[in-house]
Amino acid sequence: MYSRQPIAEGLTAPSPSQEPVQANPHLRWHPLRGEWVAYASHRQGRTFMPPPQYNPLAPTTDPEFPTELPQGDYDVAVFDNRFPSLTQGANNPPNCIVETLPANGACEVVVFTQDPEASLGSLTLDHLDLLLQVWGDRTRLLGSIPQIQYVLPFENKGVEVGVTLHHPHGQIYAYPLIPPVCARMLEQQEKFYQEQGRGLLEDLIEKEIKDQQRIIYQDQYAIAFIPVCARYPYEVWLAPIQAVPSFIELSREQRQSLAKALKTVTLKYDGLWQRSFPYLMAWFQAPTDGNAHPEAHLHAQFYPPYRTREKLKYLAGTELAAGMFVNDALPEEKAKELQAVVVNLSEPVQV
Repeated sequence: MYSRQPIAEGLTAPSPSQEPVQANPHLRWHPLRGEWVAYASHRQGRTFMPPPQYNPLAPTTDPEFPTELPQGDYDVAVFDNRFPSLTQGANNPPNCIVETLPANGACEVVVFTQDPEASLGSLTLDHLDLLLQVWGDRTRLLGSIPQIQYVLPFENKGVEVGVTLHHPHGQIYAYPLIPPVCARMLEQQEKFYQEQGRGLLEDLIEKEIKDQQRIIYQDQYAIAFIPVCARYPYEVWLAPIQAVPSFIELSREQRQSLAKALKTVTLKYDGLWQRSFPYLMAWFQAPTDGNAHPEAHLHAQFYPPYRTREKLKYLAGTELAAGMFVNDALPEEKAKELQAVVVNLSEPVQV
């Protein structure tokens, strides 16, 4: 548990179920794609759309119906996912006609707030600052596990992206390898760094600031913008302007500015159509493989599924089969829509 105030000792919460989940996920090698696929069949039985009175992410109010969280004065809680895709104890993968490995790693749930009706946009700036510190603390702790090479915090928001619990929360996956998307981005960043002696994303941010067409938020330390190369109509990137490899290296000023940028983006999303705006938010950072990564630049990417007020952006033939995205709108047009949404960081919008 994490809080802006001292936390009372002795807070405990039993899990909603006393039955342990028999999790032993494994990896199988995909020879055509050159990447690993995780298999976790126990996840078929995970919690799915419980009624509000049985919210497993709310603090326990009735001992007869325990949740994952205790009563108490705290702001953010983290616990092990009961239905993990990766576990430190995974072992003895099955014999297959392709290479297999135990899916060693960790999966954590991060409950952003005790309020089930809240969202990132409704949280105060100091609460969001704390959340950024939580992501840094979990990166440090999980990254210190010898088998872990990459820590990825993310949030799925909205049923449109597959959310099964509406209480505001995210997850952290700690991988025994650098996942394909992260590896590809790091490869491009490393190549640019070796050739130019500076960071690729830092260079792109400098060009976005000069261009001034797609910026959603900017101050001295942080920026949020729809990138010129956006694959989704309302895709937004959020980053410190000066590169840092991970949450761990953020300065206090950078963290506070990122909190403002994060609140601005999420409020603008919700204010765009005056309703809760779904998205996937993923934070990319340096690997925890023990090597220096001066090329890495901590940043978030938001992938919203809507392309208009009523139309979803489905990933279909060219995206899934070919890996080539087709964007139905220009980033400059969508940036103007978000830029026009007026937000007040001290007075959250109710949606």
